[in-house]
Amino acid sequence: MGCVCLTSGRPCFRCNVCTGGERGLESEGQRLSSLAFSLNNSLGRTETMPLEETALPGEPPLTVPIVIIGNGPSGICLSYVLSGYRPYLSPEAVHPNPILHSKLEEARHLSILDQDLEYLSEGLEGRSSNPVAVLFDTLLHPNVDFGYNYPSVLQWKLEQQHYIPHIVLGKGPPGGAWHAIDGSMLTISLGEWMELPGLKFKDWIAGKRRNKKCDRAMPEEIASYYKQYVKVMGLQRNFIENTYITSVSRLYRDQEEDENHENEFASAQELQIENESEWAALTKRNWEVCGYQKTTDGSHIPFCIFAENVALATGTFDSPARLEAEGEDLPFVHHSVRDLEGAISKGKLSGKVDPVLIVGAGLTAADAVLCAYNNNIPVIHVFRKKANDPSLIFKQLPKTLYPEYHKIYHMMCTQSHTVICTLHPVYTSFPEHRVLSFKSDMKCVLQSASGLKNVFKISMALVLIGSHPNLFFLKEQGQSIGHNPSRPITCKGNPVEINAYTYEATKEPNLFALGPLVGDNFIRFLKGGALAITRCLEMRQKKKKHAIVEGGGDGVA
Repeated sequence: MGCVCLTSGRPCFRCNVCTGGERGLESEGQRLSSLAFSLNNSLGRTETMPLEETALPGEPPLTVPIVIIGNGPSGICLSYVLSGYRPYLSPEAVHPNPILHSKLEEARHLSILDQDLEYLSEGLEGRSSNPVAVLFDTLLHPNVDFGYNYPSVLQWKLEQQHYIPHIVLGKGPPGGAWHAIDGSMLTISLGEWMELPGLKFKDWIAGKRRNKKCDRAMPEEIASYYKQYVKVMGLQRNFIENTYITSVSRLYRDQEEDENHENEFASAQELQIENESEWAALTKRNWEVCGYQKTTDGSHIPFCIFAENVALATGTFDSPARLEAEGEDLPFVHHSVRDLEGAISKGKLSGKVDPVLIVGAGLTAADAVLCAYNNNIPVIHVFRKKANDPSLIFKQLPKTLYPEYHKIYHMMCTQSHTVICTLHPVYTSFPEHRVLSFKSDMKCVLQSASGLKNVFKISMALVLIGSHPNLFFLKEQGQSIGHNPSRPITCKGNPVEINAYTYEATKEPNLFALGPLVGDNFIRFLKGGALAITRCLEMRQKKKKHAIVEGGGDGVA
């Protein structure tokens, strides 16, 4: 860094963002950019101390405009837009929706970020409940749900003056959970629907695979694409890997809000802030993001970052959903397809074996059935719905694109226990059944909708009924920010309740969420959240600058 704190003797991060002395005054943008760079470097060091200890006496703690928790596609896309990449209507583009096109023409010279998102979104329909997600999707993939393949009407321009400093924290490399998904299965979405703005998946994958006819991609290809995307777009300085969040809380709260927690947060005196009233006004709404970075030797380096805003981009892959059935914690009961693959690779399921029990009627369960089927392992497939239930995902998939899933669906309908009244040697489905219990002698008890029970001996069980986000680092595990505060946050049943046009949590100011946390499971829809959050921050930044100019000072209220 070149400078050390005279009090602690440690590297001084404030020196890189100071506003006076020999370096002279810097613009706010330069100052914040330097701040983000310093923070990134500090976490990237093999030796670092909690960041609040690096501030000089009498100065506020180091603060970034926004910290993004999660480095999957949601976090990557948000970083892309925050980095100054801005969408404009292409010069010769004509959107097939005449009403939307007319609206776009009214402000063709402006970036979409500078326009009224609510006005543009009005009247649009799509497969997301979030209007900005539908808007952005129809701009990138016009009329795609009607079977058309129109090109995007957007062009992207890098305008570095709009860069908003930010930090993206993730447990692994950019791409998030995609690096942990089984690499042998094909994705449900077309490859081009998995791509992020500015880098076409087809162009990137060209020359990397032999079979160029297949429009669907493998998870390992998608994971590699996201990791490479960060490098190609020059976003590396914003990303910090191997970080684990332990708590996210307010640095200060209003007195009436936290009367019983006076000692939980540092006082102005403890932080050595000289002008208590001014700095409290600036920082009482800020967030404190604490955690540790795991180094190559396995040690943990603690850190603490102060942020004006926090964006939750964690996805929902963290915690597998459970049946809460008796015996679910027995060692032969698993919650991941990888456990089945591991057992197969170790030869534990070779030869004549008892059936594998697979619970669930989604695509992950179907992947497990395929895996077992392709390895000649008998399967008992249990799910709560009727086999012909119109809400099953298989009903929504074209047969020509997804032949393997339709093969599974055909077996679900034709090889059910109610039809053949015995176990099929290869596969038997149990529609409208649930697992009542697992027994230590490798048996499971199934119960039908009518109450009839069946007991079967199995070789292993896979419970694949979805997953939930793990927001343990938030107060009450984030339940308070859901639509129903009495229930845990889930993607479908209880997503984070947000303002539809800013993606800010309605019950927690300066806390944002996007992607699966707000119900957008498909990557093609999560990009709308990045657009809305960036626009919100830019608008607030403009208001802040205006207040400083009008006040003729430092902008402190």
